[in-house]
Amino acid sequence: MIDRIAELLGEESQLLDYACTGIERQRLHLPGSDFIDRVLLPSDRSPTTLRNLGLLFNTGRLAGTGYLSILPVDQGVEHSGGASFAPNPDYFDPEKIVELAIEGGCNGVASTAGVLGAVARKYAHRIPFILKINHNELLTYPNMFDQALFSSVERAFDMGAVGIGATIYFGSLESHRQIVEIAPLFQRAHELGMFTVLWCYLRNPAFKGDRDYHASADLTGQANHLGVTLQADIIKQKQPECNGGYTAIEFGKTHKRIYGDLVPDHPIEWTRYQVANCYMGRAGLINSGGASKGTDDLAQAVRTAVINKRAGGTGLISGRKAFQKPMKQGVELLNAIQDVYLCPEVTIA
Repeated sequence: MIDRIAELLGEESQLLDYACTGIERQRLHLPGSDFIDRVLLPSDRSPTTLRNLGLLFNTGRLAGTGYLSILPVDQGVEHSGGASFAPNPDYFDPEKIVELAIEGGCNGVASTAGVLGAVARKYAHRIPFILKINHNELLTYPNMFDQALFSSVERAFDMGAVGIGATIYFGSLESHRQIVEIAPLFQRAHELGMFTVLWCYLRNPAFKGDRDYHASADLTGQANHLGVTLQADIIKQKQPECNGGYTAIEFGKTHKRIYGDLVPDHPIEWTRYQVANCYMGRAGLINSGGASKGTDDLAQAVRTAVINKRAGGTGLISGRKAFQKPMKQGVELLNAIQDVYLCPEVTIA
C-alpha cells in the first residue's frame, strides 16, 4: 500500500518523510479508535450526540480508525446542476449519490434536503446522513456570495439524519449574520442529539492579492478557531496552499511566530496549524478534496490525504473528484483516499 501511495505522490514522495518542527504532535489530540471516549466524552455533548458521532466513525472502510471519508454533494445548488452533473448525468438522481457513498466505503454522505429526503426511507439506516442546511445558490444575478437557509434542524432529525452541516463565509460582510443564524441551529442540533459539521470558508475580494489568501494557513486557521467556538464537532476546511494572509493584506491581529518557528513554510506545517486552531484536534479537521481537474485527480486526492493525516487531521471530504466520473472510477478514488488512512506507514509527522 505504501509503495502505491509513494508512486502517486511522485516527486513529492518526500511528504512521507517530513518531520514537523513547529507544533509538536505530542500537543495534539490525535485521531484513533478511542477518540470519542478519550477526547469527546469530557465535553458537554449529550449521550445521543456521542452515539451518532460513534455511528459516523464506525461506518465504512475506515470504521474504528478514528478517521473519516465523507462524500459531499451539494454542488447542484452551490455550483448549478449542469456544472456539477454534466460530466456524469447519473448523479442528477439522488439515489446514485448515496450509492456512491456506500459503494465507496464512506463513513457518511452529506447533501441537500432534497437529495437526502428523496431516498431517506431507503438509505438513512444504511449510511449516516449529514443534512447541509444552508447554501449559496448561484442563479441570482449578479451573483451574491452569501449562504441562505434551505432547510431546518427539525427536518434533518425527521428524515433520520445523524448530523447537520452548514457553511459560514468568514471574512465576508455577511459573516456576522451567518454566525448569529448558525449558532442557535448548532445548539438545537446538539439538543436533538445530532452532531455538527461547519464548512469554515473564507470569502472576501480583498483576500486575493499576489496569491489567493483564501487558502492561507493563518486566515483559514482563524476561521477554524471561530468554527470550533460555535461548537462544531467537525471542521471542513480547504487545505492551505500558502501562509501570510494577515501580513499581505495588512489587517487583523497576528504574531510573528506564525510565520517562522511555530508554522514553518511547509504544507504539512500549514495544515497542522489548522488542526491546532481546532482546539489542538479536539474537533476533527477534514480537508476538502477540491475540484476535479482531470487525469491527476487520483494523485491530488492522495496528496491531500497524506498531508491531512500527517498533520494530525481527521480525514477528507471529497465530492467532485469522485462523482464527476463513472461510479467505478469514483469508488477507486475514494478507496485510494481511505488507503492513506489505513496505511500504518503513513504516520503523524
